Amino acid sequence: MHKLLLPEGTKILMLGNEAIARGALEAGVGFASAYPGTPSSEIIESLLEVANEIGIYVEWSVNEKVAYEAAYAAALSGVRSLVAMKHVGLNVASDPLMTSAYIGTEAGFVIVSADDPNMHSSQNEQDNRWYGLHAYIPVFEPSTPQEAKDLVAFLYGFSEKHKHPTILRSVTRISHTHSVVTLGKLVEPKTKGYFVKNPKEKVAVPQYAREMKKKLLIKWRNICSDVVKNPFNKVINPGMKELIIASGIGFSYVYEFLRTHNILDRFTVIKLSTAVPIPRETIVKELSNAEKALIIEEGDPVVEYQVKAVIAEEKLNLEIYGKNIIEPLGELSLSKIARGLRKAFNVEIEEPFKNSWEAVLEKIPPRPPTLCPGCPYRSLYYALKLTLAKLKVKAVFSGDIGCYTLGVNKPFEMHDTVVDMGASIGLANGFSHVLDKKVLTIAVIGDSTFYHAGIPPLLNAVVNGAPFLTIVFDNETTAMTGFQPHPGSDRPTSSMNISVKVPIEKIAKALGITEVHVIDPYNIGETRTLLEKLIKYVIEERKPAVLIARRPCVLYKPPPKYGTVVVDESKCIKCRLCYDYFSCPAIVNRGDGVAEIVRSLCIDCGACIEVCPTEAIRVVRK
Repeated sequence: MHKLLLPEGTKILMLGNEAIARGALEAGVGFASAYPGTPSSEIIESLLEVANEIGIYVEWSVNEKVAYEAAYAAALSGVRSLVAMKHVGLNVASDPLMTSAYIGTEAGFVIVSADDPNMHSSQNEQDNRWYGLHAYIPVFEPSTPQEAKDLVAFLYGFSEKHKHPTILRSVTRISHTHSVVTLGKLVEPKTKGYFVKNPKEKVAVPQYAREMKKKLLIKWRNICSDVVKNPFNKVINPGMKELIIASGIGFSYVYEFLRTHNILDRFTVIKLSTAVPIPRETIVKELSNAEKALIIEEGDPVVEYQVKAVIAEEKLNLEIYGKNIIEPLGELSLSKIARGLRKAFNVEIEEPFKNSWEAVLEKIPPRPPTLCPGCPYRSLYYALKLTLAKLKVKAVFSGDIGCYTLGVNKPFEMHDTVVDMGASIGLANGFSHVLDKKVLTIAVIGDSTFYHAGIPPLLNAVVNGAPFLTIVFDNETTAMTGFQPHPGSDRPTSSMNISVKVPIEKIAKALGITEVHVIDPYNIGETRTLLEKLIKYVIEERKPAVLIARRPCVLYKPPPKYGTVVVDESKCIKCRLCYDYFSCPAIVNRGDGVAEIVRSLCIDCGACIEVCPTEAIRVVRK
């Protein structure tokens, strides 16, 4: 039996994201959607694994905006729904997010935002609790995977009580932590609903939206009052002079530190799961007794700003500390908690790991991430670099989000900008119009990213005559986040198990681009020839062109093994092309300049054979 379907009372080791998925099932969720993005992907992956067995609908949408709108429609129709995304994904979905607060919901609607402090796999570490303040949508954050499960189940009732969307803000250390979780009772899902027509409450044109805003403000006041009753907010040791307010994962760090050092009894600790809005009555009561307060939260001073507003409004007199002593950079740690307590309360306790773990970290040499052995992106980057050098063409590389972003590193150095999903083609529209005609603009984008946000800017290039080359790195899956399917994959994208492939080349041609070509990047010679043709076309004809480099990700679909790749030492001239310029991790300098194959890394793809000018690299057939 799948772990998500185990009976009530079972204790099982679960990933935080799996716990969130189980919480949705315990609430009877009937519809779930998402676009994959670390650290959120496992929520929908887990639900997809059980969707058909329990009869719910789950899908990978083409982007977060579509995912949000689909799930929201289900909630408007009386079906409990969930939409999940990483923090930057909520930017894509922010348009419907803002207006959904005006309209409200019928069934429970939970928006999971998995934030990524320290940017483990993201371009920024934005704190999406700000969206709650911005959109008048309450934000809840759990402190453990167990609480994540229980909180999700609670939020469906909260959402339905107020007829309003809710946001669950997770962070990497919740989403990607394994912990023992005690399961609750599964609820029979409702998967079919009924939409009640009422334009005055559901059509956000100005004349109706003005009234919606009035109702929203009333609803928000009710939500502010109701969060005081939230059972996941707790006060430990009330009435002390020294107060700690800890939100979400911040509470876990604080509680562990205070308990480990036997100083828990010294402080009043307010544990918050309601980050937006904060439970005002609870906060005011404890602030009134305190002389000093320290606010601990992972990310920006979202709770801190609200607390400071309360202190000003209530004319309270106490010292308040927060991000002025624990900077909003990266993840929280026990060391940061120790430093914060020392500065705020003169707690003289040595920082954990100060003289051991952090010292070890300083001695570890940096190891930048690299493309996998056999990755088709490497062959394409290599061919592109050689072609540009041959033609003596200067280029600006407009990059995007995906595994191929590693092309920013040496030896390829082929990303000059990376902003957001689809921005490679979006920025290329601007670069190609304002840069000198002798400077070629090349947009580099992945297949999943193209479906997500690459189509509109490519259409824009056609209708506005933007002359640049778009290279789609098509490895037939969403590789960076765990091989989730997309419209160009050979796997279904939803629990309906419908397999429909929409090739990128057909989309590009339908948009009006005449020069659209597909190439296998393993064929470096052919790739170089085609690149040369397209580069000349863009420069001379001043029109957009598209090259689709198609070869499956080697981890998703390993290439067929025809034999063993070896190096003939007698033919190796120590040119370093294979290990320094092609830069495959499976080929190294033996020490004297001769190339050597690392058998534990090599997948025998043979992509390196064309790289060697002396045919020293060859395949020994089985």
